[in-house]
Amino acid sequence: MKIAVCIKQVVTRDWPLRAAESAKWVRDDDASFEMNEPDAYALEEALRLKERHGGEVVVCSAGPSRVSQVIREALARGADRAVHVASDALSTAGADTVASALAGAMRDESFDLVLTGLQSDDQGFGQTGVVLAERLGLPHATIIMEVDVAADGGSLRVKRELESGWFQWLSLPLPALLTIQSGINQLRYATLRGIMAAKRKEIRTVPMENAEARGQRILELYVPEKASATRFIDGPAPEAARELVRLLREEARVL
Repeated sequence: MKIAVCIKQVVTRDWPLRAAESAKWVRDDDASFEMNEPDAYALEEALRLKERHGGEVVVCSAGPSRVSQVIREALARGADRAVHVASDALSTAGADTVASALAGAMRDESFDLVLTGLQSDDQGFGQTGVVLAERLGLPHATIIMEVDVAADGGSLRVKRELESGWFQWLSLPLPALLTIQSGINQLRYATLRGIMAAKRKEIRTVPMENAEARGQRILELYVPEKASATRFIDGPAPEAARELVRLLREEARVL
């Protein structure tokens, strides 16, 4: 089974975020970076599928040259090779632009299965995997908590997480694309042997086919202003109670 895993490099979760002077993104010139957590779970699921069914795991990432950090980490954990769509414009691009860039690099590979994380820790739209499936012409399922490959290797049975504690089982033909929910498995860490082996594994770098941004763009990024105020309600108790209920319903919107 030939499996692709799309991974993204994001600013470390505990890094103090500050808006850049342009107000288009965070100030990341001195930031610490890490692999997007949902993507790490997608990678782990791909490695487990390879261990059970054989095949190859290829990590695919889009972004500037610094993305090689998380690519090497994925290779050290057990991925076989990597594809890097290199472009500085992709570091802050939206889901449509990133998905189109990845699709251009992945289309000729003819993957049996494509895995992505459910969403990214920075923008968090949860759309890149879905748009990528459309670009590649693949059936897809989202918020996946369990993956079973049929004995004949021609289809999948997957468990989706729904709302209010409900789950749903679906069957999909292969090839297909799945977006993986965090917590689906227990993450492994790179061993010293894996780190040394990663240095010899192939990273194919390809340019972005179309550098023009698509779909959406960030207009302004800012930290919400904190404000607090005290409001007194005067008058007889019945009238004050009615006014309080109105304020809670119409202004505070907690009722």
